[in-house]
Amino acid sequence: MKKRIGYIFWAMKGKDLEEKFFRKIAKKKGIELIEFNLSEGVDEKTIEEKAKKCDIIFNNSAEEFAIEIVKTLEALGKKVIEPSSTYYYLEDKWIFFLKCKENKIPTPETILLSENINLAKKELDKFSHWPIILKRIEGTCGNYVEKADNLKQAERIIKKFWKKGSERLPIIAQELILSPSYRITIIGNEIVQTAVKESTSWKKTGVYSTKFGKLKIDNELKKIVKKVIKSMNINICGIDLLKKYGKWVVLEVNATPSLDFFENPCEELVEKTINLLIKKINKSKRIHK
Repeated sequence: MKKRIGYIFWAMKGKDLEEKFFRKIAKKKGIELIEFNLSEGVDEKTIEEKAKKCDIIFNNSAEEFAIEIVKTLEALGKKVIEPSSTYYYLEDKWIFFLKCKENKIPTPETILLSENINLAKKELDKFSHWPIILKRIEGTCGNYVEKADNLKQAERIIKKFWKKGSERLPIIAQELILSPSYRITIIGNEIVQTAVKESTSWKKTGVYSTKFGKLKIDNELKKIVKKVIKSMNINICGIDLLKKYGKWVVLEVNATPSLDFFENPCEELVEKTINLLIKKINKSKRIHK
């Protein structure tokens, strides 16, 4: 019987390389790919009808809206990679810091700031890691992330963050680590790709990266990667790291990593992803026999 994989994505004109490869590899393997294209809008009835056909569903969209679709599909009894529970630790930067601390995963020194500006200033004064990075607990692509060299700048940035958007989300303060950003992509328990992201800005991740290289994996890094996968209970991810005094530090983990840092291996990584999904379908069918 033909296997059927649901595929959640947000189509972007000129940036659909992964979607093309997913369709190509699925066809090659005799997989029916059931698409949930969020850029076209997906109503509840359509989601339910498509979900009925899926053996498993893969979320390849980093849009915040996609997490609500994942939750909807789970409510319909569907297995989604990654599950919504995984995002609890990854999308909230403060909870991610606490999870790393709990599992002895090295990460930048971080504090949660009060929503009272006078208390926040006292907390920053005590933290005293100038310059610091201020971040809203939620945000992607470097949004709501700014550097403050002193308390006066920090106060201005905090007030600006509170004015932007429709709600006052909590803010964290984090030590600034001047380092290239190192990306490790995981599929299953396998390190499938590495990248060194360089930029002339202090921001090195995401859209701020201007140059890419490749990274050699040492034993210390292997141990950290293993801890991250286990503690976050994640199947496919991109781990962003920095180097602090020659030691690895985990900055963040992305549950929907880009597979196209380098165009040539992109197709291979998509195939590894589909193979993992097929493996999970087969395992589920053996359990339910």
